[in-house]
Amino acid sequence: MMIKRACVLIFHFVFFSTLFSFKTYSNHTPPRRDILKTIVIDAGHGLPDAGAHGNYSNESDIALAIAMNLGDRLKKLLPETNIIYTRTGPELPAGITDKDLANRYRAQMANENHGDLFIAIHVNSTEDRYQRKIEGYRKETYTVHVGKGRKKRKVEKTRSVPIYKSYKLPCDRRGTETYIWAVNKYDQKQQSVGSRDDDDQFGEHDSTSNFLESPDAKILASLRTKKYFDQSLTIANFVEQEFKKEGRNSYGVKQRNNKGIWVLQATNMPSILVETGFICTPDEEDYLNSEKGQNEVSYAVMRAVLRYKHLIETGSDLIPGDSTQNNFADTTENKN
Repeated sequence: MMIKRACVLIFHFVFFSTLFSFKTYSNHTPPRRDILKTIVIDAGHGLPDAGAHGNYSNESDIALAIAMNLGDRLKKLLPETNIIYTRTGPELPAGITDKDLANRYRAQMANENHGDLFIAIHVNSTEDRYQRKIEGYRKETYTVHVGKGRKKRKVEKTRSVPIYKSYKLPCDRRGTETYIWAVNKYDQKQQSVGSRDDDDQFGEHDSTSNFLESPDAKILASLRTKKYFDQSLTIANFVEQEFKKEGRNSYGVKQRNNKGIWVLQATNMPSILVETGFICTPDEEDYLNSEKGQNEVSYAVMRAVLRYKHLIETGSDLIPGDSTQNNFADTTENKN
């Protein structure tokens, strides 16, 4: 019975989608696509959770500066799109002092505002690495037994023992990487997606019918979760492509399966986390703190958002005016 209902539901969904597409094409208008109405920009960490540290700065401050820069650019170019920040000050969102509670607040905030895209801005680092070196030698006295039986006696000898010292290896990693939610977190993402109001896409349902717990709703949530995964992967690839255009080293798009990034699977929308550079590397830290670096990073992410928006709304990721620098001249000609 459950399988039959699922098949019927999918049939009706495909049938009416096809019918709707035929109707709109017959009127010489493109079929209805997703619209990027609300973008949630999340500056990672926040005091007292400063995140990664460099020689003189921290992840929290850099992430906030880049997030605000990105939001300002998008507001100018996309006045019809609602730009929401999870935090605009140095502290964790909403005055929360516990970082885990703050992450839950970030996801809740994005979900309650019906975000269509979630972008988390972070700064990368590496684990400390050490190397042991021999700094010299010291004399060590030790005792051995020589002889046999009653003639056995103790003899003291000396030997040279190396003196080791541990040195912290410098961090020399540079570049960017963008994360999407891990495949093994699919069930958690689907649960988040299932809680979203489906009125816009599938019509209103009587709240007394427990629609969200029905097999039909679970199938729809699974379909939409797959769609969000594909969209997340798409914009993540756009971000890394734009970084490459800026001359940045790219480590590509990744999933963290050993320990998931909670906000990515807890938000019921396409979601990415951008690691903008390695604060542990001195020249990278300087770059991320500089006006030039923050402008270039925010510009690259902004370009990816414009491509993604154009793709989901028109079917093409080619931004209008790119060849002639017309429509987006304020940003494409003057990114710094």
